[in-house]
Order: sequence, then C-alpha cells, then structure tokens
Amino acid sequence: MELNKKEFRMEFAGKPLKLSISKMAEQANAAVIGQYGDTTVLVTAVMGKTDRSLDYFPLTVDYEEKFYAAGKIIGSRFVRREGRPSENAVLSGRMIDRTIRPLFDHRIRRDVQIVITVLSYDEQNDPDFISLLTASTALMISDIPWNGPVAGVRLVKKNGEVIVNPGNGEAEDISFEAFIGTTEKRINMIELMGYEVKENEVADAFEKAHEEIKKLLQFQKDIAAKIGKPKADVAMAEMDPEIKSKIRNFLKDKLEDAVYQTDKTSRNVNLDQVRNELNEYLVQENIVVPGVDNLFETEIDDLVHKNISEKNLRPDGRKLDEVRDLHAEVGLFERLHGSALFIRGGTQALAVTTLAAPGSEQMIETMEISTKRRFMLHYNFPPFATGEVGRMGAPGRREIGHGALAEKALRPLIPTQEEFPYTIRIVSEILASNGSSSMATVCASSMSLMDAGVPIKKPAAGIAMGLITENSTDKYKILTDIQGPEDHYGDMDCKVAGTEEGITAIQMDVKIEGITVRMFSEILEQAKKARLHILETITKAIAKPRENVSKYAPVILTLEIRPDQIGEVIGSGGKVINSIISTSGATTIDIEQDGKVYVAAPDMQKAQQAIHAIQSLTKEFQIGEIVEGTVIKILEFGAIVDIGGGREGMIHVSELKEGFVKKVEDVVKVGDFVRAKIIKMENGRIGLSMKALKPEAVNK
Repeated sequence: MELNKKEFRMEFAGKPLKLSISKMAEQANAAVIGQYGDTTVLVTAVMGKTDRSLDYFPLTVDYEEKFYAAGKIIGSRFVRREGRPSENAVLSGRMIDRTIRPLFDHRIRRDVQIVITVLSYDEQNDPDFISLLTASTALMISDIPWNGPVAGVRLVKKNGEVIVNPGNGEAEDISFEAFIGTTEKRINMIELMGYEVKENEVADAFEKAHEEIKKLLQFQKDIAAKIGKPKADVAMAEMDPEIKSKIRNFLKDKLEDAVYQTDKTSRNVNLDQVRNELNEYLVQENIVVPGVDNLFETEIDDLVHKNISEKNLRPDGRKLDEVRDLHAEVGLFERLHGSALFIRGGTQALAVTTLAAPGSEQMIETMEISTKRRFMLHYNFPPFATGEVGRMGAPGRREIGHGALAEKALRPLIPTQEEFPYTIRIVSEILASNGSSSMATVCASSMSLMDAGVPIKKPAAGIAMGLITENSTDKYKILTDIQGPEDHYGDMDCKVAGTEEGITAIQMDVKIEGITVRMFSEILEQAKKARLHILETITKAIAKPRENVSKYAPVILTLEIRPDQIGEVIGSGGKVINSIISTSGATTIDIEQDGKVYVAAPDMQKAQQAIHAIQSLTKEFQIGEIVEGTVIKILEFGAIVDIGGGREGMIHVSELKEGFVKKVEDVVKVGDFVRAKIIKMENGRIGLSMKALKPEAVNK
C-alpha cells in the first residue's frame, strides 16, 4: 500500500525543517508529521461530529512525551511505561493551547482535540517549536474552522546578539530566553525568563523574532493552498434575535450597578441576584432557550469594554494605571524557616520557604532531561480562595502553570549551591483570589526567601497587565493590576515580574488576534512603574535577606574529598557513613560524585563533629608528619597505633626508642597515648617512629 506522502521542506535558523502529510493517522481530520533536525512530532487534529449542549468552546490540547523518543526506558521500576504527564509536558501543552485558542470562533460547540506526540528527540532541538508549527499546519489543512496560521520560535540574547532557535549549548550565559508565538501581524503568546533584562531589549528582540516567524507563516499558507480541505460548515451557537433583544433589554439597567463594585464579594452577590431575576423573568415569559449564561457573560463583557474604552471607567473605579491597596509582612510563624504574606486588593498569597540538605533535591527524569532540582516553587489554589466548594488534591494544569511562572521569575535571583548549599522549597498558598495570584506569589515568595535568610540577589515583584480594545485593535487602553472582571472580560493577560533593575519573567495570553510590538513596549513600561511601586511596599516589610537562617533550619557545612576517597567515607554497605551520622548526631551526609560533601545537622557542634570525622578519615598523611594516637595492639615486633579516622600505623620495635628494646611492652602498652613521626608509606601501610622525635616531643 502506498502512503501517498507529501513532503514540504524549508531551512529555518540554519536547520532543515520538514512537514509530511500521508495516510498515517488518516481517520483524523488532519495529521501532520513535523521534523526539525532529528526532533520529530506527530500532530493530529480531530473535531467531533455533533454539537454539544455547552456554553463554551470545548478545545483540548494534549502533549504526549514518549520515552522512546529519547531512547530511554524509564518510569516506575514496576511499571515501565509513560504515566501522568510531566510538568514540562503540561507546560508545553498549555503553551500551544494558549497560542492557537484565540484564533477559533468560540461560538463553536463541537469538541476539538489536538494531540501532539513526540516521536523522536535529538537533544539539540526543543520539541515546542516544531510542535506548535505542526499543530498550526494540521489545523490549516483540516476542515476544522480556524483563523490561522500561527507559529513561534525560541530565542535567546547572548553577548548582545539575539539568536533564533538556539541549540541547547547556546542557551548558557544569556540575558534572557523566551518563546514567542505570533500571527502575521501580532504577538499572541509569550513565555520569558530573564536575568534582569531591560524592557527595550525584550521589545527589540521580539520585533526581530516576528520577522523570522513570518517565513513560517507563509510556509504554512503555501501548504494549505496546495492540499488544504475546505472548512466545514459548522453551526455557531446563536440565540433567536427576538429573545436576545428581550434579554438585553431586561439586563440593560441592571448590570452596571452589579458589576461596578469596589470589592469582589459585593460584585458576586449583586450578579447572582441579577441572574436570579433574569431566570424569574424567563419563566414568566415562558422562554426556554440554551445559551442564556453565555449571553449574560457577553453583556458584561460589552459593558466592561464600553466603559473603559469610552470613560476610562474600571469596575472598581481605579485609574487605568493604579495599583490596588498593598500589604506585606514577614515572619508570621516562628517555626517556619521563612514566611511572608502579600495582599494586593482582594488577592492574598501566603508563601512559606523550607530549607533542607542537598539530598532533598527533586529528581527529574523525563523524555528531555534527567537532572536534580534544588529550587522548587509549588502553588496551591484551594477552592475557598474564591469562596467556593470544590475538590482538593493533586495540582491541575493551572496550578502547575502558575507555579512554574513564579518559579521562573525567581530562579535568576537564587544563589548558586556554592554560595548557599541548601535545597530550597517554596509553597504558595492562595488564601483569596481576585486577579493575578501568580504575581502575588512572586511578591510573597521573594519576601519569604529573604525571611529565611536565602541570600537572593534582589527582591522581586510581579504585576498583571490587561488590555481593552475597541472593534479595531488600533484603539486600546492598557490596564495596570487587573482584577477578576478585567481578566475574565479583557483582551489580554500579560504578567511581568522582575526587580528594580529589570525583568525576570513574562507570560502573556490574549483573547484577540494579538498585540503589536509598539503596544507591547507600552505595556512593559507601564508594568515597570507598577513593579517599582510594589517593591517599595516589599522593602518596607523586609529590605534584604536576614543574616542567618532560622534556628529551626538545619546547619549545613561542606568540604571536598577526592573522588577515590568516597568509598572510604561510605564504607561497605554504608557502615562508615552511618556510624559518623550516629556518633556525631548529624541529620544527613550527602556526597556528590565529584567529591563534594554536604553535612546537615540540627546545630553547628554536631555538623562540625561530623566534618572532623570525615576529615580524619580522608586525611592524606605525608612522610615526616608528626601524628598521635592510642596504642591498640601489641605485636612481637612492634605496636599498632590508631592515628584517627580509622587509620592505623605501626611502630616497629626498632623505632620505639634509641638503643636495644627487648620487649615492646617495655616501652609502650595497650592504651598508651603516643606521638610519632611518619617515616614510611607503602601500599597504604604507614610506618611510624618514636625515636625519630626529639625526646621532649615524644611525651608532649
């Protein structure tokens, strides 16, 4: 059987790029295999056959890592197969979702599912780039209604040069790294981590990246023109115009008073009341029609847009660039290593920092990486944060995404292991939410780190920026510190975090086609003003890291031994190292393959005792060195001396003293404490001499 393969090729950023369409996965609406270098993905796009009774567009994006793609057999020891997606897979899926979603007509009520399966991974080319491009191409050539194409690139700035789609080795010692997704005219998705990069540097780099992405967009258009299917005629969720008019007239004088409240609780109560009144009205009028909730939301959306566009009137009455009231405090609980509470309006984040020994690092093994993670930030969003009842348990995609963003914002500020040899874990508990809990997490976590005595380079803060456009996006209003209604009904959510010196993280999503580089530059400048304002509040609560870690945190001391001495310290079956831990009272002793040793203990005395034991065990003796120890055994021809660290030396009878010695016991006995000079070292054996010492040194 012939696969009837069609291949389309181009070179991008100096590497070969190929998209293939054949009979593979032919029952999907479209299936495309994308290859960049030797990284290959299969993307399928499928649309359901019937409309669903929903008030939202049901799109799902699944990103499937396959261990075989990297030539690995990993996973649980007893279940050697892929399980739940890794955090990296969740984040990749979210990123692609956020890029393609704005280009669907959200009145569609058929399921659409995009499945990205990574078939091979070459370690130099990250799958995200080719996955997004292939997903966009699959939608372009399918019969699924979609207003693409889109594409994205990874870029870094290194030594003043912007590099598009760098190899992994090129992403070291950089100013920032980012992934940017765009349409032909606008930016519609951003992920960035920066090392206090300036706003204008980011905007300039994105402008260059956009020009490169346009080549990928034209590539897709050419493919779709050759093999694309006509788009299916799919029904859009529309309400009867007469009924719609009645509902709008009913809501006309009620929504503004309900929406325009200074606090979230009052707003929710008022909106619930209006909903109830609307339902009663519909019963009285004998109107039964689906989509009422959707129309209700649309009317609020139109109201928020109209008032901000025409009157600069925000739901809580603030100015467009005004930040809500702030509160910051640290050291809330004595026994915690570090804690901080940050409040911005109706959003509250409690961040707790825990310090532990290096052995507490998280082991990460995925298709792409096998590594250890010594800095972790976990984000929890319980249902009570929004006054609701809901399921508690494992983190969902939202929690993983928000935690990863906050971690990205702080990672550039974390000291190296050489500077601060602790494993660091932050947990952000969202106690209340009304807009940008992820940026509140950055603020609270920054303070919590300083409260724990972690010597971060500078405090960081984050702010969420919004956008309201008119029918044409040529007219727009930028909003600082968006809250619930502005996030839900606005056209953009751009989160910007950083220090007083520059940006450490950006994440942007849109609900429209996107924004221009000029708009993006204005957003960053307005965000900088807000960030500096928030940092003033943070530094009033705690200006710099505490001098010492909490008394409840472990003491960690370090030393280095030769790699060939590791076995001596560990001992057979861990006998030696466990003995040191037991004798000294240390909590843990972690030894790296390069010979770095980390001793964790409840206090300094116990840590130093363990360090001394290891130093004695690994001490390298030299001929001519004077040692001391206890005689532990008498032999016919000499005495065995314990010189510390499990090491022994022998004093031959002829080296006990000047002159003839008839019996060893005439000079030394078991239990005597003696001093001697090393005179010989052969095959690990140490020869000692007491007579080589001056008389006064022997008995000293």
